[in-house]
Amino acid sequence: MITDFTRSDALRSRAAELIPGGAHTYAKGDDQYPVLSPGFIARGEGCHVWDVDGNRYIEYGMGNRAVGLGHAYAPVVDAAARAMRDGANFTRPHRLEAECAQSFLDTVKGAEMVKFCKDGSDATSAAVRLARAYTGRDMVACCADHPFFSTDDWFIGTTPMNAGIPEAVRRLTVTFRYGDASSVEALFALYPGRIAAVIMEPSRGDDPPAGYLHEVQRICRDNGALLILDEMITGFRWHEGGAQTLYGIVPDLSCFGKALGNGFSISALAGRREFMRLGGLDHVDRPRVFLLSTTHGAETHALAAAIATMQVYRDEPVIQHLYRQGRRLREGVTLAARRRGVESHFAAVGRDCCLAFSTLDRAGKPSQAFRTLFLQEIIRRGVLAPSFVVSYTHGDAEIDETVSAVDAALEIYARALEDGVERHLVGRPSQVVFRAFNGAATAGHKQLAAVR
Repeated sequence: MITDFTRSDALRSRAAELIPGGAHTYAKGDDQYPVLSPGFIARGEGCHVWDVDGNRYIEYGMGNRAVGLGHAYAPVVDAAARAMRDGANFTRPHRLEAECAQSFLDTVKGAEMVKFCKDGSDATSAAVRLARAYTGRDMVACCADHPFFSTDDWFIGTTPMNAGIPEAVRRLTVTFRYGDASSVEALFALYPGRIAAVIMEPSRGDDPPAGYLHEVQRICRDNGALLILDEMITGFRWHEGGAQTLYGIVPDLSCFGKALGNGFSISALAGRREFMRLGGLDHVDRPRVFLLSTTHGAETHALAAAIATMQVYRDEPVIQHLYRQGRRLREGVTLAARRRGVESHFAAVGRDCCLAFSTLDRAGKPSQAFRTLFLQEIIRRGVLAPSFVVSYTHGDAEIDETVSAVDAALEIYARALEDGVERHLVGRPSQVVFRAFNGAATAGHKQLAAVR
């Protein structure tokens, strides 16, 4: 049983003084994990990671779904290292910029042009700017059922964590419900001639209702707006060509990232030439769009990593493996929940290649406390799993070991349903990221000494 987090706890205190939130990604913050958890990772290999205290885990989530092949995957690391030895950044474009663009367009066949950047927020915000420039409209419609599109104001203004965003900006983004084309149509009726684009993920788990994506596309076209698909998660998981390939739809614009570089920082805005050209140098019929221009957007090692990553996806059965191992994990978790009598309170959910889990309390309502308890108990047993997202390096042995850890954790979960979660959870529960205020529950690891 893993119980020693001495070095992690010391680093937590130091990081909290140096970094707002103690981490550079909110999803990796202390408030997202139990008090008894590794605070800092030292290294990773395949589907395993080691924390700074030397504890070893089977890891799921894989860098917030950015590491599809596995940590330190040799062909990708070697390609990045070779490129880096020749320099990472230059005054003029590097040949890898054209090579990576060609590789991407060969993989995502519906796109005609692509521009690379470093993160998903840059790509989605560039897509929104491009749509606004092309249509001459200000408003954007985004899917309310999809949790994150960008760190920029046009999206964060729709969340409870909207401090610092002017009300005038907040009013420019409206929301609709996934799977309900009529809710999209209603927005165009409510704001005629004002909506520049509809942005959504093609799927969060289950397949979209039959014809839904194509119906939304029709509504956009009938109303002179662009359809933007956010494929940060679905790209290189649902299909190597993205969910758009799987579902047979060609959006006006689409955004990729995360698994594109197997953990290296690279994202992409891609789409039809008619729209993408407005960020170029050749058109004279419309104003120029400052589309994407980042000093580090085409670092050679990231481009080389992306080329190598896409090559693996094309040549090897990565997608099939993700589906197979995810299905195997789901089946094992489902049996464990049934065996422990908690199948009405805990379940693996989502698409096999991109699983999450639901944690419900005794009343059947979503519970952060029970989520935290489950995380606490599987961490004790050597599994770090904020989700059940598998990689190409999760083998049968790791899946079996994970199912055993889940089974043991659910024994504690079952007890907590009977006699109260507070009797089994050490410290405070985790919190949702999008909340307007911090509270006593987020004081976190300052409570640890007293709890122990």
